[in-house]
Amino acid sequence: MESSQNDPNWERNVLEKIALEGLIEQRRARRWGIFFKLLGFAYLTVLLVMVLDWGGSADKLGDDAKHTALVQLTGVIQAKGDASAERVTAALQSAFEDKGTQGVILRINSPGGSPVQSGMINDEIVRLRAKYPNIPFYVVVEDICASGGYYVAAAADKIFVDKASIVGSIGVLMDGFGFTGTMEKLGVERRLLTAGQNKGFLDPFSPQDANHKEHAQQMLAEIHKQFVDVVRKGRGKRLKETPEMFSGLMWTGAKSIELGLADAFGSIDSVARDVIKAEDVRDYTVKQNLAEKLARQFGADMAEGAAGALASLRMR
Repeated sequence: MESSQNDPNWERNVLEKIALEGLIEQRRARRWGIFFKLLGFAYLTVLLVMVLDWGGSADKLGDDAKHTALVQLTGVIQAKGDASAERVTAALQSAFEDKGTQGVILRINSPGGSPVQSGMINDEIVRLRAKYPNIPFYVVVEDICASGGYYVAAAADKIFVDKASIVGSIGVLMDGFGFTGTMEKLGVERRLLTAGQNKGFLDPFSPQDANHKEHAQQMLAEIHKQFVDVVRKGRGKRLKETPEMFSGLMWTGAKSIELGLADAFGSIDSVARDVIKAEDVRDYTVKQNLAEKLARQFGADMAEGAAGALASLRMR
């Protein structure tokens, strides 16, 4: 207090300090105001996107104008994702049911995936073609139509490709890893308890059992036969079978036409314009909405992912 009284400028210093504190507080309030405004804007943006992107196709206009219906099958065919049987079959049903549909194109760009999901899509295509016999169904292949992708394509009236497309891979695989040698080096002992002598089927931490391997080969052979039967039924006499055709090999689009795995060169535009005769193309693809995308990104099922990593079954 004495020092303040002895300082002739103490009043001025106090006023300056009070003013400075006021400016700091104003700046802090302004920053928080900007933050909350941005937060509110982000919330409204997300809400708007969710409303506009809540699944379904934006191209369906609800009228009866003549058009070519497009459904897209992109990526790995699996139960979760855009290429699931649930989404693809729902889109195909909408496409065939529309009164203005003159023909349906399924655009495939897939390396394959689940034989179950692929089979479900193939079965639904067969059903829809029988129910709507006057609506042609074509597949247009872009970069790749392999394995489960071709399983689906085999149900089409015709398959159109680019000369450099990759087509085929008619086979099935089950892959995994064996860690027994590594465990021995690390001094790790596997303690597996089961109720049922085959419950440890293909356990990657145990030596491979000959009976388990034989059983797995039988399952693969059975699924492979189902795949081959579907291809033979779908392609019919157009198929020019060779010893390698069902071995899991792939071919270019040009070679696939020679083998009867595909019919001709073509794109979505050319098929809609020259084959279906309806240039107006409408997309019926059922797409993931924003909420589903976020759930898929942040809420992945870890248990299912671990099981799939140990022994995944897919077409090849």
